[in-house]
Amino acid sequence: MRLDKYLKVSRIIKRRPVAKEVADKGRIKVNGVLAKSSTDLKINDEVEVRFGNKLLTVRVLEMKDSTKKEDAEKMYEIISEKRVEANEET
Repeated sequence: MRLDKYLKVSRIIKRRPVAKEVADKGRIKVNGVLAKSSTDLKINDEVEVRFGNKLLTVRVLEMKDSTKKEDAEKMYEIISEKRVEANEET
């Protein structure tokens, strides 16, 4: 499944165009490598998303084409969630 679609379906990012924009700006890594919005995700991949001053790292647990709100959180496991300085490199 494409990275931008996964972020939307899992509700990590609410809208797919926003997920695409964040990925294309170089703010998402998959398994430690910068990822584009079209990157194919697999189960057990680690996805690192940088939201301004927050760094969220999750592990992909399952893939679904669509989910209900309460099932979306079962698609991933949060590994870490930390605040980072705006000028700090990840």
